[in-house]
Amino acid sequence: MNKEDIFAIVTRHTQEVIPALRGHQFQPSQSLRELGANSIDRSEIVMMTLESLALRIPLVETVKATNIGELVNVLHAKL
Repeated sequence: MNKEDIFAIVTRHTQEVIPALRGHQFQPSQSLRELGANSIDRSEIVMMTLESLALRIPLVETVKATNIGELVNVLHAKL
């Protein structure tokens, strides 16, 4: 799986958790926080993404990511 695939998964889950973002043109430089995701939303998005990727890592390893692109990089490195 490549980074573009992971990016698509993250953005799909973001749209599921925050329906107001359906149709939004996501950029890797955007943070989930700036898109309106509170801490619970962000945790849910990350957990849904980890489940989709069949990846088991501590959530704390994803906290370092400050935007969607960095999150994708962290997840891609763990695959």
